[in-house]
Amino acid sequence: MKAIFWKEVKSYFYSPMAYILIGLFILLTAIFFYPYLKYGYGDFNDVLSNMGFILLVVIPILTMRILAEDRKNGTEVLLITSPASITSIVVGKFLAVYFVFFIMTVLTFVFPIVQLAFGAEFTAKLVGGYIGFLLLGATYIAVGVFASSLTESQVVAVIISYASLLIMWLADSLSTIVGGFASKLLGWFSILTRYDDFNRGILGLSPVVYYLSFTAVFLFLTIRVIEKRRWSQG
Repeated sequence: MKAIFWKEVKSYFYSPMAYILIGLFILLTAIFFYPYLKYGYGDFNDVLSNMGFILLVVIPILTMRILAEDRKNGTEVLLITSPASITSIVVGKFLAVYFVFFIMTVLTFVFPIVQLAFGAEFTAKLVGGYIGFLLLGATYIAVGVFASSLTESQVVAVIISYASLLIMWLADSLSTIVGGFASKLLGWFSILTRYDDFNRGILGLSPVVYYLSFTAVFLFLTIRVIEKRRWSQG
């Protein structure tokens, strides 16, 4: 797992992709942050909510190649026939993407630091917001990795990942429209409601377990998809 993790991390930073996506993410965050700094209203947790929406675009691009590229280049066969288990391969790749995301998140600390310099207070609410953001990112990445395992086309992987994440983001709003069992189902899939709890400074065990479970389920599905291909190839 460790070898796979570092291989993928290096592949991100040996190419322009990581730098472009990190730069784009920081730029968009700065655009959302500027009014809060200039006019002095709100707190950084409001910006975090906007950052969560930005991830809907950034994460699918970040994860699109993580498994699809191996399948397209034919190197997936070498991976699944290697001594490493499929679980360690998938988890190693997931952690590599999450490492890039974590660096991206750490760099945004500069914005609340700037607010502190202008007289804002450091609150537990901000800590909760960042915890929720890190958990939200893990969920997004797990969905993106799963989408990448379904196809050898990176473009298709982006589309599947983005569509899935968008539905999950809008699930809470859609649940108020459809009603009945579908409403309850969409409410369960709503990642926004639980994220809002973190942004309000509500640190409960249930949302943490939800995000970790959601992440684990999609990683498990990814492992099953790859195992099915391995057995179908003999």
